[in-house]
Amino acid sequence: MEKYHVQEKIKVGFQAFVSDGGEEFGAVRQVSPGGRPELVIYVENAGDFTVPLSAVEAVHSEKVVLSCAKLDRKLRHAIGHAHDAEKPGA
Repeated sequence: MEKYHVQEKIKVGFQAFVSDGGEEFGAVRQVSPGGRPELVIYVENAGDFTVPLSAVEAVHSEKVVLSCAKLDRKLRHAIGHAHDAEKPGA
């Protein structure tokens, strides 16, 4: 995928994933805010995070698939706990 066209395909509200077919962890809130090559992604139970467009692996079916290896540690941790409130006893 040509990276410079990625932001044109992504729309606010698309669901965010770290693997195709995996569980969604949040949604796109902003695309290229201020013209910067990044996304603002809302992560369930953690809030908003800025993600570089270079971390986008795929965009299809109103989904954005991100490369976990290109995400910062704090965001990876938040993604790992995105569904904690849904678990019994949480």
